[in-house]
Amino acid sequence: MEAAVPSRIVLSAASRLPNRHAVAGDKSSIYKGTCQSLAIPMALAAAASGKGGGVLDRPIEKITPGRQSEFDVKKKRKMTPPYRVILHNDNYNRREYVVQVLMKVIPGMTVDNAVNIMQEAHVNGLSVVIITSQSEAEEHCTSLRGNGLRSSIEPASGGC
Repeated sequence: MEAAVPSRIVLSAASRLPNRHAVAGDKSSIYKGTCQSLAIPMALAAAASGKGGGVLDRPIEKITPGRQSEFDVKKKRKMTPPYRVILHNDNYNRREYVVQVLMKVIPGMTVDNAVNIMQEAHVNGLSVVIITSQSEAEEHCTSLRGNGLRSSIEPASGGC
């Protein structure tokens, strides 16, 4: 019995294959021309030999006790409201030092981004460093302050 299942491959359709073995270069009834690869006909023939065939599907994600699944982690990130980490201008730290600290504290921070953030804080008095979850924003703010920079966090209105 065959069933049409969206996004799945039904293997029971392979039962209509002839009973002879596929040989490289041989004419096959399911292909036009010669068969260059033995992998497909042999896989179909192997599937036909069972009682009912099967359905190829993605493996089920196994979750160990005490650990969250990837879906739960992504959902949690979306649920937490975003916060801005703000860098304030000061007249004590050199510009090069501010760039170095930004690159050290913020993961994935490039030199160009760090220079632009430093320059904006220098000209406008403050600059948004990163928008992230509250806990990560607090960690980044504490790290920036620990390196002698003035920083604060605030809720990001309107999302990321």
